[in-house]
Amino acid sequence: MRIIALLNRLLRYGVVGGTAAAVHFGVLLLLGQWMALSLANPIAFLAASVAGYLGHALLTFREETGGRQFARRWLLLQYVVNISVCALLPLLKAPTLVLVFTPTVLNALIWSRAARFSARSRQQHNGQPPLLHADDLGLAAGVDAAIVDLARSGRLQGASLLVNGPSASDAVETWRRLAEPPPLTLHLCLTEGHRLHNCPDLPTGFGTLLLASILPWQRRRIAPQLRTVLLEQISRYRQLTGLRQIRLDGHQHIHLVPLVLDAVLDLARSESITWVRTTREPLPEGLTLALWWRSLQTGGLIKWFVLQLLSGLAMPRLRRAGIQTNRRFAGVLFSGSMFGKALRRSWITAHSPGKVRRASRPLVLIHPARRHAVSGMDQDAFQQSVAFFSATNRQKEWSSAQQL
Repeated sequence: MRIIALLNRLLRYGVVGGTAAAVHFGVLLLLGQWMALSLANPIAFLAASVAGYLGHALLTFREETGGRQFARRWLLLQYVVNISVCALLPLLKAPTLVLVFTPTVLNALIWSRAARFSARSRQQHNGQPPLLHADDLGLAAGVDAAIVDLARSGRLQGASLLVNGPSASDAVETWRRLAEPPPLTLHLCLTEGHRLHNCPDLPTGFGTLLLASILPWQRRRIAPQLRTVLLEQISRYRQLTGLRQIRLDGHQHIHLVPLVLDAVLDLARSESITWVRTTREPLPEGLTLALWWRSLQTGGLIKWFVLQLLSGLAMPRLRRAGIQTNRRFAGVLFSGSMFGKALRRSWITAHSPGKVRRASRPLVLIHPARRHAVSGMDQDAFQQSVAFFSATNRQKEWSSAQQL
C-alpha cells in the first residue's frame, strides 16, 4: 500500500510540475512578443510558481493540507529560490544536468517542507488551545478593569501582577473576589517604576541590561542591584497575594536578558521560583501582507527575532534548574496590536498538538485596557507604559479577546 501511495503522489507531483512548466512556457511565449525575455522570464516564473503553489497544495499534498493552500510565504520562498538559482547556475558554468535537475530537487524539498508545515498546523488547530494571558495587572484602574472583565467572563486564564504599579493592591483585592480567579504571575519590572535608594542604576532600559550581560564591569556593577530589586518585588508579591511559590515573567520580557535571568536562577531555589515564561513564538500561518508590514513597522519582527534568541538560550538553563516553562508563546510579533486577524492567527498557531500539563501550555499574550486608562497611571515613573496604553489598540485587544 505504501508503494501505491508513493507512486500516486509521484504521479500527482509530475502532473502539477508539468502543468507549472507548461504555464511557464506559455506565459514566456506570450509575453516574449511584447517585451524582452529578460523581463518576461521572471513574470513567467511567477506564474509557474503560483501554479505549482496551488497545485501542490490542493492536489499533490492534499492529505497534509486538507485541501487548503500553503502559507503564502512558501510561494515567496519558492519563487526567490528559483529565480536566484536559475540566475546563478549559468554564471557558474554548471553542467546541463545540474541546470535541469537542481531547480527540480529544490522545488520538491520546498513543497514537501510546506506540506509538513501545513500538516503540523492542522494538528495544532485541532489540538489543545493555548492559555490567554494578560500583562500589567496593577498598572492602573483602567487596565485592571479590562483584565478582570476578561477573567470574570472566563476568557482569560492568567494575569501578570505589576507589584510596583499604582493600583496593585486594589487589583489583587478585586482579583480575590472573582469566583474562580486564574493564576497570577509576578511581573518583574526593571525598566520602569520608582528607583530604590540603594539601586542607582535601576530601572533602566532593555538594551542597557542586554549590553551589561556581556560587559564584565557593567555586570559586576548591576548584578547586586538586580538581586536587591528582585528580592524586593518577590517580597511585595508575597505580601499582596499570600503565595509562597513564584511564577515569574517580566515587563517588556526583561527577565529573559541573560544578566537578569542569572539573578532569577540564583534565587530560584531559595525563593521557590517554579515557573518562568519564555517566548518561543512560531510564525503564524495565513497572515496577510498588511499584517507582515504592520509587524515590520512597529518593530515587532525585530523584537521577535531578539526574543527568539534569548528564549532559545534561556530554555536549556531553565530545564537544568528544574524550572517549568511554557512550550510556545504568541504576542511578540504583534506586541501592542494583538487584535483582529493577528490575534486569531496567533491563537490558532499556538495550539498544542497534544495534551500537555498546564505549566507547559502555550500562552497568548495581550495588553487590554479600557479607554482613558492612562489617567490613573504614575505619569513620571511609567512613561513608556503611558505612551503604550494611550493607543486605541488597547481597547481593540480587549474587544478581540472577548470574541475569541
